[in-house]
Amino acid sequence: MTNSRGRARFGVLVPFTNTNLEPDMILLRPDGVSMHFARMGGYDQDKVPDADQMHGLGAADLDESLHLLQGVRPDVILYGCTSATLTHGPAFDRGLAERIKATSGAQTVTAAGALVHALTTLGVGRIGFASPYVPAINDMAVEFLAQMGVETLIRSEVDSDLDNYGQGELDPQAVFDLGLAANHPEADAIVLSCTDMRSVEIIAHLEQAVGKPVITSNQAMAFRAMQLAGIGEALPGFGQLLERERL
Repeated sequence: MTNSRGRARFGVLVPFTNTNLEPDMILLRPDGVSMHFARMGGYDQDKVPDADQMHGLGAADLDESLHLLQGVRPDVILYGCTSATLTHGPAFDRGLAERIKATSGAQTVTAAGALVHALTTLGVGRIGFASPYVPAINDMAVEFLAQMGVETLIRSEVDSDLDNYGQGELDPQAVFDLGLAANHPEADAIVLSCTDMRSVEIIAHLEQAVGKPVITSNQAMAFRAMQLAGIGEALPGFGQLLERERL
């Protein structure tokens, strides 16, 4: 019998147009962990999520969303947008996590911070990077990772500026192809950045194709949240990162 609750509660802050973070987190849910979600705004749903829009999301007031999420007394809170803090830089990302923790009393994970933590855990120093972002955000993402000691050898981008819904509507085959295009013979791993991209479903397939770890925003958040909650067993089927014990 699957235990659906009682071990830990994960609270997830979700950008209000995001349609894939919640189903991904259900896929990645360890036995006994319950998932609880609250939506957050701070950007225009009808505009392309460019650097200004995501910068605005990162700086948006979280008081109401956090208040509603705190109602379930989560053990860990996951801030579920990668680009919102990539566009501000590592110091902002760390500060946001500290503010959420201070306000809520919960352990806190950001998507961007979780990516860096996953790469550090795997000893990765050089990557191929793929995302559905506009090029300017990819520039900021590469710089963010460089400041954290990670070198991007190759970058894979979509052919057009996707709107908020277009990012989430990329099907798994399109995401696989985007990730495959980010492979480089000297890269230690491939990073698929974006909590609204359907990356989780293709991690194992892409790892088999390229012969190296694949790290995604949602997978990395789940990994770090499980560590913070003291959940150490492997979670098979979603890449090398989650197939290792965490404690």
